[in-house]
Amino acid sequence: MNLFEPLGVARRLLHSLFLRARSLLPVQQSMAFGHAVVGGRDHIADIHVINLDRQPERLSAVRRELDRIVDAASQPLSLRLIRHPACDARAFPLGTLESPDIAPYYTLADQLFVEPQPHALPANFDLGRPIRMSDAEVAVAQSHIDVWRKIATSAAPYALVLEDDVWFERGFGRLVDTAWREMSAADQAEPFFDVLYLSYKEVRHGAPKTSVSQSVFRPERGLWYLSGYVLSQRGAERLLALLPCRGPVDLWINQKFHEMDVRAVRRSVIAQRLDLQSTNSYSILPALSQIGVLNDGTPGKFRQRPTETPVFAFGASDSRLSSLAMALSMLGYRCCCDLDALPHSELDRLLDGRHGRIFDAYVNVASLAQHITKLRQRYPSARFIVCGSGPLSAEIAALLTGVGQGVLHLDEDRAGDWRALCEHLRLAPPSAGYPSVPGRGNRTLRSPSSGRPALATGKSLRHDVSPWVVPARRGWEGIEVNPVEPPAPSVRWTRFEDDLLAIQPSRWMLREDTFPGNLALFRPANVSAGPLGVELQVAQASLGVRNMSAAAISSRERFLYGRFEATLQATDVPGLVTGFFLHRDSPRQEIDVEITGDRPDRILANVFYNPGSDGARFDYGYRGTPASIDLGFDASKAFHTYAIEWEPDEIRWLVDGRLVHRRVLWDPTPIPHLPMTLHVNTWPTRSRELAGRLVVHALPAAARIRRIAVDAINAHGPCEPSSSAPQSDYDHSVVTA
Repeated sequence: MNLFEPLGVARRLLHSLFLRARSLLPVQQSMAFGHAVVGGRDHIADIHVINLDRQPERLSAVRRELDRIVDAASQPLSLRLIRHPACDARAFPLGTLESPDIAPYYTLADQLFVEPQPHALPANFDLGRPIRMSDAEVAVAQSHIDVWRKIATSAAPYALVLEDDVWFERGFGRLVDTAWREMSAADQAEPFFDVLYLSYKEVRHGAPKTSVSQSVFRPERGLWYLSGYVLSQRGAERLLALLPCRGPVDLWINQKFHEMDVRAVRRSVIAQRLDLQSTNSYSILPALSQIGVLNDGTPGKFRQRPTETPVFAFGASDSRLSSLAMALSMLGYRCCCDLDALPHSELDRLLDGRHGRIFDAYVNVASLAQHITKLRQRYPSARFIVCGSGPLSAEIAALLTGVGQGVLHLDEDRAGDWRALCEHLRLAPPSAGYPSVPGRGNRTLRSPSSGRPALATGKSLRHDVSPWVVPARRGWEGIEVNPVEPPAPSVRWTRFEDDLLAIQPSRWMLREDTFPGNLALFRPANVSAGPLGVELQVAQASLGVRNMSAAAISSRERFLYGRFEATLQATDVPGLVTGFFLHRDSPRQEIDVEITGDRPDRILANVFYNPGSDGARFDYGYRGTPASIDLGFDASKAFHTYAIEWEPDEIRWLVDGRLVHRRVLWDPTPIPHLPMTLHVNTWPTRSRELAGRLVVHALPAAARIRRIAVDAINAHGPCEPSSSAPQSDYDHSVVTA
């Protein structure tokens, strides 16, 4: 479970140059890799390399590494290479990859057994709550298990197992040979181990161990990675007998060290390449963020950029066009969809072929159908998609006759097919399932100038860089559409007005966690109800992973659109943030009201947007798209009422009943479209950019909430606490791997 920090482009390039320069060094030799003519059974015979079919270049790189090491007969180790086709999580729909060899749930307690956190306070958390392995983790585990089966039934007494992102350090041959001789002497015959780690990373505070010899030790636990290890035939049989694997394979095997003879060389001699992007995703990260173990301030970056542009999609209204538009967004396209027409500025640039277009994909834009011939001429490399099989789809398909490979037909049988879409666009599919979005039809444009209200003075702050944020463009004011039809009478609404004289456990949850940008741990004891409402306190406290405590309450219900209102008095201590916001994870979406202690005369109106259906792990961005709005008063001196009005195509922020800010479609993001929970909190931020330098001597300090009112659509009733802590700060890091 390699929770490495993503490297920058420059560092990856330097690492790649370093690996190439090593070709000038002399070839190594390792006598531990015997030859049938030279030695007997006490040698490593086979080398199994786990490699995805879609990554042949990685196999070639490992082969080059093995070419630089020779065996006892001076033959390159590459002659021993046996490629093992890895299990590919992308070949299965999201969440469907199952195996009798793997029990896909483990716990935070399992993680802390391998890597204890002496400064964390795990007793305050649910150590036994199940954590589901990601599909990538299941696939990695299955790949190793399949190799174990090969070794258990082979004639080779020992085999080296490698993942395909490794390189061999200069001292590999010398240290492995020394370790092999020492183990042979200690065991008075051939080495008699089950597993020998050649590649590992000790846990932060060191792995408990006992010495076998000068070059070999026995770990009790605490070794991450499973990218390079020698497995004996007996060891493979024992591992198979211990199945099922519960949790990520490198975590699970630590749990079994006491049932096997596991050894490791005194230092890792097989390293993982730093110039390759990891394709794994780590299910433990939200839980580690909650208990304050992770504090990475690096923003998540969307690495995939589409090259096949522009994309145009047409079809019948019932042909899942809205879902296609969301799928294109998940692939990194800035996608304009479900409109009767384009804004004039965008249409003119598109038809004229001018630079400065906002979008690179257009789905179900009715007015573009009449321009198909011109679009074909203007963009000869464009990709066209025709959905459905009705008369309209047939008419559009006829207009595209002769375009050739540039047209994809998605009939009813192929709708929702990642493979067909991604092959057409030459992109790798995301790990999330194909989205399912209710059809929006063709929304009608409304002129931005018609009835645009005068708003409070404000300015946009620095935004995230992602495909779902429009860069600042002069004259671009988003896309305004006429209001959609009101929800059907059968939709369940939640309406309440809570004076907060007491916390109702059925309605509110007191948080007991944290997130990377928070200098404190949230504690229920920091929330107190009284005659003036609820007080949320931040105080100094020795809590191990944090030196402060803070306060947060969250709704137990999730909501999809509506009006959310809070009457509160913010804190005025620099470094503290008072937040009133809606939030969700997977994908991360958020709508914020934030008041910072260094500038209580303003609010930050903020939106985080990531695409996908519920469960899609898109969590890019760390500051969102904030706008600073002048209030005209000091929010820390008295109670004021702040409201968020969230509709499918518009968000409005109000203060004391006065509209101060609004966002429409693509101004600069789409509108969040998935259920969210409601939160109020006060906490100290790591970011001086957000709230100034924390004035510690001013603590304890508190914000006060006198009233919360909700008039919103109830999304599926009460929900369990989120699997990861709400994150609403300007310097949010999203933990990705």
